[in-house]
Amino acid sequence: MFKYRKKPVVVEAFRLGVDERPEWIDDAITVGNVRVINENNMAITTLKGVMIADKGDWIIKEIKGELYPCKPDIFEQTYEKVKEQNANK
Repeated sequence: MFKYRKKPVVVEAFRLGVDERPEWIDDAITVGNVRVINENNMAITTLKGVMIADKGDWIIKEIKGELYPCKPDIFEQTYEKVKEQNANK
């Protein structure tokens, strides 16, 4: 068995119901990849099917534009904030 480390990748993310919605999530709503259920929930079409994001969940935009929700505890274990100057590298 071999061990692998996930390559560092910079993603964009916001917390549903906590942070201001970024333009890219509004674009995804417009094209139908995301559906607003109510002010606390969104249905997000992912590569694994439709997933529901609840208030406080992180919604992540990956490097190829894929969107998916992530629970706060998993997000905290997986991601760390980068300085804006490094975000474009």
